Amino acid sequence: MSAKSDSTLIWDIISGAIGYRAVFVSYELGLFELLNQQPSTLKEVCQHLNIDERPAEALLSTCLSLQLVELDDHLFHLSKTTGKYLLKESETSFGALFDMITQNPFSTSVDSLKKAVLTNKAQTYGGDDIFQSHQEQVEQAKAFTRGMHSISVEPASIWPQCINLSSHRHLLDIGGGSGAHAIGALSHWPELTATVFDLEPVCAVAHEYIAHNQLEKRMSSLSGDIWSSDFPLADIHFYSQIFHDWPEDKCQFLAQKSFDSLTSGGKIIIHEILYDDDKSGPFMAAASSVAMLVWAEGKQYSGAEIISMLTESGFINPKVTSTSGYWSIISAEKP
Repeated sequence: MSAKSDSTLIWDIISGAIGYRAVFVSYELGLFELLNQQPSTLKEVCQHLNIDERPAEALLSTCLSLQLVELDDHLFHLSKTTGKYLLKESETSFGALFDMITQNPFSTSVDSLKKAVLTNKAQTYGGDDIFQSHQEQVEQAKAFTRGMHSISVEPASIWPQCINLSSHRHLLDIGGGSGAHAIGALSHWPELTATVFDLEPVCAVAHEYIAHNQLEKRMSSLSGDIWSSDFPLADIHFYSQIFHDWPEDKCQFLAQKSFDSLTSGGKIIIHEILYDDDKSGPFMAAASSVAMLVWAEGKQYSGAEIISMLTESGFINPKVTSTSGYWSIISAEKP
């Protein structure tokens, strides 16, 4: 008699598609902020959020099962993970990204993804080009930049510890958004200066973060187009989550443009979530590629694929370094 098949994986997929939405609703209703202020009973949560017991219990049980909240003597309180990543005042909060997802329902819509698959075209903002939209719609650009900042702060504090930049003097953060990664590099390498190179509306947001971190003397922003504008002088070119926005030919163009712009001894650093070389995982890389179907033109790459682009452009000594969580950097030098 054959063993029964285990459908647990399929149920996990179904329950994830349904249940994870409760975390976003909990965030939007202020559940995590409430529990941060005061651990609460189920009844108190109902009173403060003005919801009935049945939906309150469903939200709390979901968050409890995911270890986002904890229960102690009938009192619900935050886990350390939630306090670090889902409170608005936290330096490492993912809140702006949560806001971006909930305010742009196309990003999680099955219908939008199906359209993207069938047409091989992004569905961003109703099918508009994301970067053209950000050039024209200032508030969209600012909201997107803050969303990206929220997921960049922590990895930006870690990757600079994984590479020796002591012989370099100026980092160009290409498509650098808020400048989170340049700020992280400057925090670890005190002799370094930096420029954030991005669209004009995005540079306005970068100025805010530069001022907040009191880095005006070491860091600036410069508006321009990565495809048509000349890169300013720098001996490090840094790209975080830029290559995954674009197809291979455009990534190759950027690699070549950086090679041509850097002086001898200059370094290129690419910060991405990487596929395994055989593209069998990790799931996070595959899911990010699915997100790119909806948001932009690109996809996630393996370390081997990016190294091939860099060596074809003339870079030498390529190296893949795992930095934190799902993140890695690929670095190489211009001879």
